[in-house]
Amino acid sequence: MEHQQDIAYQLDLFMERRLDTIHQYGDRKHVEGANLSLGKQVKRVNKQGRALATDLIGIVCSHDNLHRAFKQVKRNKGAAGIDRVPVGKFSTWYAEYGESMVDNILLGTYYPQSVRSVMIPKANGGDRELGIPTVQDRVIQQAISQVLTPIYENEFSNYSYGFRPKRSAHQALKQASEYVSDDMYYVVDMDMKSFFDEVNHDRLIWKLSHKVEDQRLLLLIRRYLQCGIMKGGVTSVRIKGTPQGSPLSPLLSNVVLDELDKELESRGHCFVRYADDFSIFVRSHRASERVKKSISNFLTSQLKLKVNEEKSISCESSKTELLGYTILNNGTLIIGRSRTARLKSKVRMVTKRNRGRSLKQVVEELNPILRGWFNYFKWASCKRILNDIDAWIRRKLRCYRLKQCKKTIAAKRFLNNLGVRTWQSWILALSGKGWWRKSSSPQSHQAMSLQWFDKLGLYNMSINYEKFRVN
Repeated sequence: MEHQQDIAYQLDLFMERRLDTIHQYGDRKHVEGANLSLGKQVKRVNKQGRALATDLIGIVCSHDNLHRAFKQVKRNKGAAGIDRVPVGKFSTWYAEYGESMVDNILLGTYYPQSVRSVMIPKANGGDRELGIPTVQDRVIQQAISQVLTPIYENEFSNYSYGFRPKRSAHQALKQASEYVSDDMYYVVDMDMKSFFDEVNHDRLIWKLSHKVEDQRLLLLIRRYLQCGIMKGGVTSVRIKGTPQGSPLSPLLSNVVLDELDKELESRGHCFVRYADDFSIFVRSHRASERVKKSISNFLTSQLKLKVNEEKSISCESSKTELLGYTILNNGTLIIGRSRTARLKSKVRMVTKRNRGRSLKQVVEELNPILRGWFNYFKWASCKRILNDIDAWIRRKLRCYRLKQCKKTIAAKRFLNNLGVRTWQSWILALSGKGWWRKSSSPQSHQAMSLQWFDKLGLYNMSINYEKFRVN
């Protein structure tokens, strides 16, 4: 541990001495040479597997790499930082100040701006703090990530699936399902308390130094880790953690937790990890309790992370959720109850009857939500659940449309125009029942049928599920 702290402490002192020997034009020439293929440059490593010091900072600052980084940041969109410069205006800024920015990075004199603090609600209650860097810093962090990702990708565990190219949550779920099918249906579901806020900076820099020799790059990363967070016009200093919302944070989190992956592999455990969510699969309840205690101790003593004991559990896989899915004891994937409830909560917000939106506008707002939810959960065995949700959504929309009629005569005309007999339209229009009761009546179903919703353009998850299964 003393060795780790010494490396981190001596880094700034090293850079001060290094700046005396750096020649600005020599570094600029190196940047021009770094415009070669990024893949070829990254492959140039020495026998110890550590990236060449003379390559990395130049590749980060190369025009091609920065251009690709800006395209990715622009694709991700996102809000402006504390300087209020939007993504769309960065090109203009870079044309004027880009060369100066690159020179400062090469000389080690570049300091990131503070990040803007934004609180967003968590799905399970409470708030999560996001740090929004300036567009300029987002581009630089993305450029760093593009250089380091190929270096670390081959080192990461095969059982790590989060924030990695060509890997997804569905692959993690498939692997977990195979474990459970092989009678390992007891799961240790660990929850790390505020993981992104607890990362130890010294230990992370020490870990990075095993693969990255470029001291200027390490110093720049440390400055990004330590840059302040602005709340209400006051900037607070960050002494630990990686700010959520930055392009570099996902890669750094994988670097931190790769040590956990290697430990689990050395112990012979069957596990999957997606970002800071990981589950270990064993064959008995006794083994799950023993593993839970042992891994909790490793996280706190070795990685200096906090474990949420209240949310960390060991139980059968059918009694918990992994990435929104529940895995039954035979390995079948079903949709977790919490995710169904969360979807219905979103639908309720969109279909509030006092919003003053046309039904067409409401459907246009609903469709992206339903399409995204379905594309994530279509791998589950969920035909009945999707039928129930679709029927419930249609009833919500029938209720919404009936209330828009307001007056009795308007309701009668609406139903009559959609093919309901006049006397049946009057029965429903004159009924004293509430709108929700009316929405389930035969007249409502006849007027606002499945075909009517199809013409309206409502996304039907049940039909798309059948198509997905056939294909």
